[in-house]
Amino acid sequence: MPDGIVIIPTYNEKENIERIIRNVFSLQRNFHILVVDDNSPDGTAAIVESLQPTFNDQLFLIKRKGKSGLGTAYIKGFHWVLDREYKYIFQMDADFSHNPNDLIRLYNECKRRGADVAVGSRYKTGVNVVNWPMSRVLLSWMASKYVRLITAMPVEDTTAGFVCYKREVLERIHLDKIKFVGYAFQIEMKFKAYLAKFNIVEVPVIFTDRTRGTSKMSGSIIWEAVFGVVKMKINSLFNKMTI
Repeated sequence: MPDGIVIIPTYNEKENIERIIRNVFSLQRNFHILVVDDNSPDGTAAIVESLQPTFNDQLFLIKRKGKSGLGTAYIKGFHWVLDREYKYIFQMDADFSHNPNDLIRLYNECKRRGADVAVGSRYKTGVNVVNWPMSRVLLSWMASKYVRLITAMPVEDTTAGFVCYKREVLERIHLDKIKFVGYAFQIEMKFKAYLAKFNIVEVPVIFTDRTRGTSKMSGSIIWEAVFGVVKMKINSLFNKMTI
């Protein structure tokens, strides 16, 4: 059994899911995949199920009853993984905005170079984003700068969703105490790892916006991040934030 597993949350990703699964399984390093699907009405889960006989004991699926948010999908996946023996747990989107080839780079950063958390960073070496309008690039870049200013985390891309965690990080963080379910989930996970003094390393990657399917970003998700970060920092100062 490989020591790494990739968690891919999905909602209406029928255009991408088979391609991303086959791409990950074609890599030189062997990873397992866990898809967490939020009852996609477009049949995403059915596509995954049709592929399971081909990738027997490598491809796994959790079907949830409804659309409950990115954060809760990952938490569900983390608990599933921690009940097994995987040592390196990855977060990755289904839409190819995260290049599957970079999974190996994140893995090596944790496995060989001592990182506890390896972040696929869009902003470590400038702005490495393709096919986003300038308004969205600025919003994302400014959000990361804002989060870094408030939290003092030494991370350029605080909102990145392409991450590898060592098992010990997820075992240390109280996953059921995670407050945020949307965009800010990515921030809270990194902040709690930072508070627990884990070694967070950024690996420069090129982020390419989806070409198939539709984005799940919304205004409410962004505002959750803006206001939630301040509350998160205040709670940490008064020891009210459970790691």
